[in-house]
Order: sequence, then structure tokens, then C-alpha cells
Amino acid sequence: MRRGRPSRGFTFVAVLLLLALVALGLAAVGPIWSQQAQRERERDLIRVGTLYANAIASYRQSSPGSEKLYPLSLESLLLDTRFVGTVRHLRKPYPDPLSPGKPWGVLRDGSGRIVGVYSISTEVPLAQGEQRLDDRVLPPAQRYADWKFLADPKP
Repeated sequence: MRRGRPSRGFTFVAVLLLLALVALGLAAVGPIWSQQAQRERERDLIRVGTLYANAIASYRQSSPGSEKLYPLSLESLLLDTRFVGTVRHLRKPYPDPLSPGKPWGVLRDGSGRIVGVYSISTEVPLAQGEQRLDDRVLPPAQRYADWKFLADPKP
């Protein structure tokens, strides 16, 4: 042992204490970050679902002739081939924010045409109660799949 030098190991203990404090802080903040991320995905779901509902309504409203028809597929919203020029009701195919790798659930009428979309996620929404949008109301839901984004918001 050398004289005049403090014993080693104090720095190691200080670093361990600092690491423990950082870990405790992250453990406390982690759930808040997770919940905030889910709230953002929930807002994106409402935004994108409304975009699809408006695009389906636009497709139906712009139908040539007197018979107003809904689209047969979501791809019809991207490029409407019923017209000579290029008509787009939706700019691009948006993924489901809650299930990015999976397709949207579609709601069809009696003739097999798409009248709305919904997320296939079975997660429980953070937003409880009725969700009021511009011209739509989403009823209280037990899971995200219960929120239906219809072209005609009237029941």
C-alpha cells in the first residue's frame, strides 16, 4: 500500500450510485412516456380514420350519373378510374397507427361496397367516453376496433 494516496474504489461506488439514480428516474418516467406515445397513436387513428371516411364520402359524392356508389376497394380512393383525368380522394394509403403492419378493417354495405373503416387493434383506448369530431361522434369503446369511421356519420 502506498502512502499519501486515497484508497481506490470510491469512484466506482459513486458511479454505481449515479447509475442507480438514473435507473430509478427512468423507471418513473417510462410509463408516462409509454402512455403519451399511446395517446399520440390514438390521435393519429382518429385523424387517419376521419381521412378515410371523408375520402369514401368524396368518392360516393363524385360518382358520375345519378347512382351514388361507394368504392369496392380502398385502392379506388387513391386513383378513381371512373373519370378521364386523374381524380384522387386520398393522397396515399395510410397505415393503421395502432397496427402498422396489418390492414384496416373495412365495413361493407349489402352490395359489398366499402362504407367505412376501423382499426383491428384490440387494445383498450385511453380516451374514455364519447369522442366528438367535426361532424362525427365516436361512441364509448372497450377497444379501438369499436371505433367505426363511416362515410355517412348518421346512424
